[in-house]
Amino acid sequence: MNGRVLIIAGSDSGGGAGIQADIKAITAMDAFAATAITALTAQNTLGVHGVEPVSIPFIRQQIQVVLRDIGADALKTGMLADTPIIEAVAEELAREAPGVPLVADPVMVAKGGHRLLAEGAVEALKRVLLPLATIITPNIPEAEVLSGRDIRTTDDMRAAAESMLTLGVPAVLLKGGHMEGDVLVDLLVTPSGTTRFESPRIATRHTHGTGCTLASAIAAGLAQGMPLVGAVTRARDYVRAAMLSAPGYGAGHGPLNHAARP
Repeated sequence: MNGRVLIIAGSDSGGGAGIQADIKAITAMDAFAATAITALTAQNTLGVHGVEPVSIPFIRQQIQVVLRDIGADALKTGMLADTPIIEAVAEELAREAPGVPLVADPVMVAKGGHRLLAEGAVEALKRVLLPLATIITPNIPEAEVLSGRDIRTTDDMRAAAESMLTLGVPAVLLKGGHMEGDVLVDLLVTPSGTTRFESPRIATRHTHGTGCTLASAIAAGLAQGMPLVGAVTRARDYVRAAMLSAPGYGAGHGPLNHAARP
């Protein structure tokens, strides 16, 4: 097992997204997953039915005890819920893990439509967490919020990603899954240029946790010393394999097969 990843995110009782998906994805990439849980959710493929936040002192304690003993070669953030949690997490990471690569997945809304980030917390996310990130992995709705731009085309995607670079983020992976068309396009944008990823769109309802899974697989790659483009490429291949072999559970947005191999 190569590479240590500390995940800071919410739990998904249905096992398809959140901390559960993160642990499975990182393990599948042959890396080691540790966690700091920010919230508990009562959740299944039909949606989020309840949320219980974890106290901020306990979130801080989880981060501290893991980093001071086990350490981390990469970090991954997911559901952070509100401004006080965002500020506390950013403060702990800046103090306990300076210079450690951070994959920040700016989770805002669950697949079923439940808000996972308070409306007033977006500015805190932009102000204190994103400048610590090595890469952020927004989908199109999240990118529209962070950039203040409407996104309808791949040119819009590139412009929005370039706008997000001005927040102090070195790299933006803007995921095109919410766009229409038979070909799915993701853009990895950095100050030095754009890498375009294309793949045939998979027609399936089993997409629960794709964002968590992708971000965690990227974090595993960074923890293992892979270059950014290589980590993103492997992570995308893994998510596609996990979608294509999804077990078919649930009546809604079903989970992936996290045991898949790219």
